Amino acid sequence: MYKYTEDHGLQIGIEPINRFETYFINRGEQALALAEAVGPNCGVCLDTFHMNLEEVNMFDTIKKVGKRLVNFHVADNNRMAPGMGHLNWTKIINTLKEIEYDKVLSVEFCSPLDRTPANPYPNSIETNPEGLTAEQKKFLEDHGSSAVTDEFYTMLTKKSIDTLKELIK
Repeated sequence: MYKYTEDHGLQIGIEPINRFETYFINRGEQALALAEAVGPNCGVCLDTFHMNLEEVNMFDTIKKVGKRLVNFHVADNNRMAPGMGHLNWTKIINTLKEIEYDKVLSVEFCSPLDRTPANPYPNSIETNPEGLTAEQKKFLEDHGSSAVTDEFYTMLTKKSIDTLKELIK
């Protein structure tokens, strides 16, 4: 895969994923070591959700990865949109600026869905999703998820924009 990216002028990034999803690469330092061993066009993609679970200090990790950072996924500690949890977005963005990161921020919220009466977002779950095949619908249901309503998705997207817009100027 690396040879292909080299031949086509592309860059790839290794993303550390938390220990509850994989045992292979969980921390930025591990991804950086592998990226450096692979070659100059292999970088690191950091994700705030995973870093919140695995890093001792996510800001130090961002600095250590530095120029090898090729993409940055943003979601809050609870997997909701940035600003809906406890992560310090001002410090995160300022740390990215400090390392002169000027590439993509990929908003990657994966809102946990609450099917209980305590759901703080009662209109979040699409009860009759349209456009899904039976197989897609079954996959969502089997994995404890569902399709979200347009209203809920729009709210999460707007919250991401509202939280990050002023910080990235």
